Amino acid sequence: MEGDVRERPVLPFGVEAMDRRLAEGGLRLDALHEIAGTGAGWGDDAAAVLFMAGIAARTAGPILWVVRARDLFAPGLFQAGLDPQRVIYAEARDDAELLALMEEGLRHGVLGAVIGEARRVATASTRRLQLAAEGKRTVALLLKRVARAGEDPLGMPSAAVTRWRVSAAPSLPVPWEGLGRACWRLACVRQRGGEPFELVVEAADETGRLALPAPLVDRSIAAGRAPQRAAG
Repeated sequence: MEGDVRERPVLPFGVEAMDRRLAEGGLRLDALHEIAGTGAGWGDDAAAVLFMAGIAARTAGPILWVVRARDLFAPGLFQAGLDPQRVIYAEARDDAELLALMEEGLRHGVLGAVIGEARRVATASTRRLQLAAEGKRTVALLLKRVARAGEDPLGMPSAAVTRWRVSAAPSLPVPWEGLGRACWRLACVRQRGGEPFELVVEAADETGRLALPAPLVDRSIAAGRAPQRAAG
């Protein structure tokens, strides 16, 4: 039943500080999720792409990635856990064709994830993607890029279940080891049935998993909470 959250397939991040803030206890697989870089720089865009790659890496089945330009760097995706042999690339002429290819992939029903990158997406188009995803286990990840300077890529209404902003964050020092893993600042700016939140995490590793930076784990231990250094 659509109204019964127990029937919805969910992919936990394995980081308690994130999963307990998400209404479903993780990321719904039968749903559309929108992601955008916080700023207009390439660093935030790269972080957003790798955030999606890490999610896709932990799903089951092939991945359909629809692009407008051939600018994806396969070794970078591999470092975020996504095996290039799992990825089927499709190149779209415009955003309308990209959204149509995403919808077709979602309706196919056997893919682990369908990913696309668009600049302008009407609310009705996001509803179509959400409806195509419901009842399956194929997560839809839509990267919203800035269409023009000063525009908020997440400013338009959307049927997405969650909406995220991702930015590169300074690495935190690890005692005796120097700087730790690359870090991201994740902001869940909207989620259906839950509140927005923001968190600094270590970037996706070679298995696609996130983790709390070591200093934050140390604070959790000092406060008597279970450490969340390793995800899942």
